[in-house]
Amino acid sequence: IIKLHLAKYTFYKEVANMKAEFKDNYIKMGLKIAYYRKLKSLTQEELAEKAGLSVSSIGQIEAPNFYKSFTFDTFFSIAKALDIPPYKILDFD
Repeated sequence: IIKLHLAKYTFYKEVANMKAEFKDNYIKMGLKIAYYRKLKSLTQEELAEKAGLSVSSIGQIEAPNFYKSFTFDTFFSIAKALDIPPYKILDFD
């Protein structure tokens, strides 16, 4: 049982480290989403409605001091709602 718990802990630790590895990318994506939302003169509420997401999800994604991973479905829904090609959100240069 101890070995099982240790293996489970190691697995969760690796998953947590893996997520932390991409933290900066998620923050950059959130900032890009906020940039394009403001460029289109949309509020978070309007973007959430167009993308079929909750306002709190949009707020968490855009928050620079909080990183939230999200699915490809969410990613593509946001890009479609902003009427931009998805690659623009991933262009970090």
